[in-house]
Order: sequence, then C-alpha cells, then structure tokens
Amino acid sequence: MTTAPEKSPNPRLLIAVLCFGGLLASFMQTLVIPIVGKLPEYLDTSADNASWVITSTLLAAAVGMPIAGRLADMFGKRAVILGCIAAMIVGSVICALTSLVVPMIVGRGLQGLAMGLIPCGISLLRDKLDPARIPGAIATMSATLGVGGAIGLPVAAWITQTFDWHVLFWTSAGLATFTFILVFTLVSESQVKSPGTFDIIGAVGLTTALVALLLALSKGATWGWTSAMTLGLTVAGLAILAIWGWFELRTKTPLVDLRTSRQPIIVLTNAASVLIGFSLMAIGLSAPQLLQIPNIPGVVDYGMGETILATGLILAPGGLMMMFLSPVSARLNIVIGPKFTLLIGASVIAAGYVTSVFLMAEPWQILVANVIVSAGVGIGYSAMPALIMSAAPLHQMAAANSLNSLMRSIGTAIASALLATILASSVIDLGGGQSVPSESSFRLVFIVGSIAAIGAALLALSIPNKYVRPPKSLGAIEANDNAEAVS
Repeated sequence: MTTAPEKSPNPRLLIAVLCFGGLLASFMQTLVIPIVGKLPEYLDTSADNASWVITSTLLAAAVGMPIAGRLADMFGKRAVILGCIAAMIVGSVICALTSLVVPMIVGRGLQGLAMGLIPCGISLLRDKLDPARIPGAIATMSATLGVGGAIGLPVAAWITQTFDWHVLFWTSAGLATFTFILVFTLVSESQVKSPGTFDIIGAVGLTTALVALLLALSKGATWGWTSAMTLGLTVAGLAILAIWGWFELRTKTPLVDLRTSRQPIIVLTNAASVLIGFSLMAIGLSAPQLLQIPNIPGVVDYGMGETILATGLILAPGGLMMMFLSPVSARLNIVIGPKFTLLIGASVIAAGYVTSVFLMAEPWQILVANVIVSAGVGIGYSAMPALIMSAAPLHQMAAANSLNSLMRSIGTAIASALLATILASSVIDLGGGQSVPSESSFRLVFIVGSIAAIGAALLALSIPNKYVRPPKSLGAIEANDNAEAVS
C-alpha cells in the first residue's frame, strides 16, 4: 500500500542535491578515459585485462539499475540512493589504494553501481515536488546522464596530467562522501512505497543474462565475433533472458513488472532509448580519437593532434548544452508533449551527425557537431522519463525509470562494441606497431550514428498519442493507480 507523497519544504535544494549526485554518478563512466591507454602500464597487466576496468563499470551499472529501482520502490528511494553513493565511496577508495588489476576491476564495478542513483532520483523528485516543478526537475536530472561524463572528461584529464593517477579516485571518493552527507542531511525519504518480497530469482536471472550479453558485446571484438566464447555467451544470455521474462510474468512481486512495461508507450520509449544511447556513444567514442590523432602530412592529413586536456575542453560544451537545454526540454514536454519532444531530440541528433560527416577537418567543426548532437540527446533524455511516467503506476515508478536507464546503457554497450569494430576495420599503419582509424571509418561511424537517430525518430512517431499531463496533485495519480489496481 502506498501513501500520498510528502512535498519537499525546499524543492530547489532537493533538485540541486540530487542533480549533483547524478552528475557525480555519470562522471564515474568517463573517470578513467584519460588514462585508458596507460592502464596496462599502471596495473602491470595486458591491454585485454586492463579493458575490464571499463567493462566492469558498464556491467555493474547495467545490472545495478533495475535492482536499485525495485529496492527503491520497496524500501525507499532515499535509502537506495544512499546505498548507491556508499558503493561509489567504497569503490573509489579501493581504486585509490591499489595498483593491481583485480582490485581495480572490483572497485570500478562498485563505482558503476552509483548509476542507480539517477533513476531513483528521478522517481524521488516526482514524489516530492509540486506538479509544476516536476517536468523541469526531471529534465535536469535526466540530463545528468550525459552532462556528468562530458564535464568530467576535462577535469579527469587535468588531474591525470597534474597529479598521480590515484588522485583521480581520491577525488571521486571525496566528492562522493560530500554527496552522501548532503543527501543524508538534506533529503527526506519518500512515503511512496510498494511493499512485497524482493524477487531474488528475477534479480539473479536478469543479472546473469545481462552479464552474458554485455560481455559478448564488449569483448566480441577482442575474442572474435564468431568465436565460441562470444556466440556461447550470446546464446546463453538470450536463453536466460527468455526464461527470465517467462518467470517475471508469473511471479506476484516481480523485479520488473513486464505487464506494465509491455504497454506500447513504455515499449516504444525503451526501444528509442536504446537508439538514443547508441547515438550518444557514437560521438563520444569517435570524437576524442579523431581529435587526438597526430597530423602527419601525406599519411594522416585529417589528424588534429590535440592533447587529452584540449580534447576534453573541446567536447565539454556538449555537456553544458545538455544542461542549458533542460528547462527548454521541460517546457516542450508540457506544451507539445514528450512524444514530439523525443521526436525533435532524435531529429536534432541526426542533423548533428549529418553535419559531422561533412565537417570533420578542424577542432571547431568537431565542437559544433558535438554540440548539436548533445543538444538532441539532452532534449531526448528529458522526454523519455516523462513518457515512462505517463504510463507507469506511481508505486512502480523507480523500477520503470531504472528499466529505461538500463535500455540507454544497453544502447551505449552495443555502440561501444559495434563502433569499435568499425573503427578497427580500416586503419592506417603509422609504423612501430601503431595504427589509427582511417578517415573513412570515422565518417562511417557518423553515418551509423545518424541512422540510429533516425530510427529513434521513427519510433517516437509510433508512440500512441496518449499523454496524461501532470495532474494538480500527485495524490490524484495515486488515487488513479489504486483505482486501476482494484479494477
């Protein structure tokens, strides 16, 4: 049984605290990018083993978000948010204290669990805020998924160029501790809960399936796409996922209520989320490489030779654009509805990639293309939670938002694997065992990114023209949900 949500006495403070936590959680995704090339040396291991430092974070975020969402609906969103931040603190300290690959992988996995904070924060904002504030707050919170990583990149680059690389993790530990104190002292718990037992079998099944599938996607290029390991993990993951879906439809308190999640609005929004996540990763993966490739006349004429720090600064305006557009996106959600807001966002992304196909010769051109793509992602990211919340019951809001965030993560994982393969398919040999992607491979990545964005736009057009605008009170939502449950 749920109770009517209690409004926050200081809504601006609540929004600021939760959005800061969201920025920090998404920062964990790009924290080690400036040192990724040196990780084998730092950890005294192979490049393949060192790649798990990134893969572990991706896997932990993917499996942690739906579990965090269900726990938040059951035991309280504030409690789960604090748990996510605590995991970030512990993971950061482990990484800061080690130079060994296995503890580093474990610590990075714990940092990845922090991503559960974002969907839980979105749901808590809906519980605590007056309806008039909800669209803008959710748009801002959702934008932190991309903003934190974009802003964090130049910060991480500066730290690694100025201090020992372990300072990266001491910094994240300090910021996470500060965030924990803020949430603990300034954020109260939501009274909107969904009592029941935790679906352990569902959690294990979903975790196993996602680990298998995302491992196959992230490691397929290394193992070989037709290798027994890649194919075996793919088949096993799909089979477990099918069995998991069958089980979830037959249990009383499922981890993910597939009956609710199979509503057309939610299904199509989640499908579009995969493609939007894919589009975000396409520019995020290719632009840094393109900017940092050395310019060698007659060999690599398209190289720009930028430093890591300069690259981060060139790409940072994209993240700022996402944040600046949050209030605009929120207004669009109210005026024209989130369906058409998502359509606009996807169309802007496609326009950004088309621009990048023709403008990729100078750093300022990459900056412009990245800003356009980031603007579209920011608009789209604000629309997706609004669409989910227009269809999901109040007492399952955190779980529904977590599932949507999971779809975005799956999109980025698919993009990471597929686009890395594209970039490796056509390379220029620089000698000394070094090679860089060819100009044509970068152009193909941008074309694929535009195709994904166009696909998201078509899915947005297919979403039913049914959007329930925010009612005058969230109690009305609850009453409606309870009436639906009784019926």
